[in-house]
Amino acid sequence: MSRAVPSLAQGWMRLGSRFLPFADAATTELPLPRLMRLSLFQVSVGISVVLLNGTLNRVMIVELGVPSWLVALMVAMPLVFAPLRVLIGFRSDHHRSVLGWRRVPYIWMGTLLQFGGLAIMPFALLVLSGDAPGQVIAGRIGAAIAFLLVGAGLHTTQTAGLSLATDLAPERSRPRVVAFLYVMLMLGMMASALLFGALLANFSEMRLIQVVQGAALTEMALNIIALWKQEARDPSRTSAAIERPSFQESWQKFREAGGSPRVLLAVALGTAGFTMQDILLEPYGAEILHLTVGETTGLTALFAAGTLTGFAISARRLGNGSDPYRIAAIGALVGLIAFSSVIFSAPMMSPLLFRIGTTLIGFGGGLFAVGTLTAAMALARDGASGLALGTWGAVQATAAGTAIAGGGAIRDVMSALAGEGHFGVTLANPATGYSIVYQIEIALLFATLAVIGPLVRSRHPAPQQKSEFGIAEFPG
Repeated sequence: MSRAVPSLAQGWMRLGSRFLPFADAATTELPLPRLMRLSLFQVSVGISVVLLNGTLNRVMIVELGVPSWLVALMVAMPLVFAPLRVLIGFRSDHHRSVLGWRRVPYIWMGTLLQFGGLAIMPFALLVLSGDAPGQVIAGRIGAAIAFLLVGAGLHTTQTAGLSLATDLAPERSRPRVVAFLYVMLMLGMMASALLFGALLANFSEMRLIQVVQGAALTEMALNIIALWKQEARDPSRTSAAIERPSFQESWQKFREAGGSPRVLLAVALGTAGFTMQDILLEPYGAEILHLTVGETTGLTALFAAGTLTGFAISARRLGNGSDPYRIAAIGALVGLIAFSSVIFSAPMMSPLLFRIGTTLIGFGGGLFAVGTLTAAMALARDGASGLALGTWGAVQATAAGTAIAGGGAIRDVMSALAGEGHFGVTLANPATGYSIVYQIEIALLFATLAVIGPLVRSRHPAPQQKSEFGIAEFPG
């Protein structure tokens, strides 16, 4: 019996390092407990995303009676700061500080911006829902400031946080670290969405204030825990006496490392191709396939399951030496099948085909996101990961926001034209507007494949030695 216990323990340790999701993302330089603590900044970002794009979106329109056009404008405001992620990343690479930190000041500043925006947001929304002209004007100004603060903080925190993760993780484990961080982002979004839904089930103005300000406190606590003793202080790297390169010089180095316009164009096209349908899938299932509210809500779970599977597979493949651009291209190919399934589900009246397509959209999008982000991390040279990841984030966030807004507008216009008979009798049905958006996404993914093709290595390199770091190697 005494011999069986150690054997059982050794077997479990081998099983854990081989099969448990993302257990092999840990290394001696970045142990799993430290990595999990660092990933909490992604959870805080997920909370902000759900609040802005989901919970407050619905509350403003339904409970507070704010016009839809104004809600759309407020939700889109954080995109103003998306292009600035390039500058944020560059500044964090060359930050001057007597304390010796490069990334921590930017993550902390992003945290304060998010906290400030969420602290004033519920009061601004309540004023905005008033009837008096003075209240409406003051509410719009206050809500705009709140959304801008949260957007600026969100982009600053995520850019500096991903850069810090790149600094801490050894090159061989970065693909798995990327996937793990995005899993934590999704888990944060899913958990906060469920929690906000439960807390606001019995809506009241006081409950709204409590929930939003509670989220602000939670985000600050999570980011403090995430930052604690993560970045080593090194005044020699942040001294004011060190000569800093200009942005143009850093950008030229980034270009020489492989950050060509082709790479950025591939990220933009692929992101737009996967996200244009972001607000259309559930209405499509309800209006065209007559799914119930519960059934359309289940689509979110299918999409998340597909995305998490994409993260896991891409992490394992990239960890074994696969080309990140090849993984991204496979994701685009999966997207072509996914959107074709969604389109054909309408004439076939097949909810099953629609659910398969939804799952594949998440799966392909997960492969594409991890592949392109890993490629961006590989472009970092001499500790300049902030510029590389800031550029990726700026292109990705701008393309996603523009595509989502464009997808909704295209669907509305095309559905109206089809209903008036401009496309003929055959296409005079509600599915036409949705179908045109999905076909545009297919065209964007074809364009992505054309752009990303020359970036794919003609041959696989020799697989890297796989890290066997497991529970046995955790520091005691």
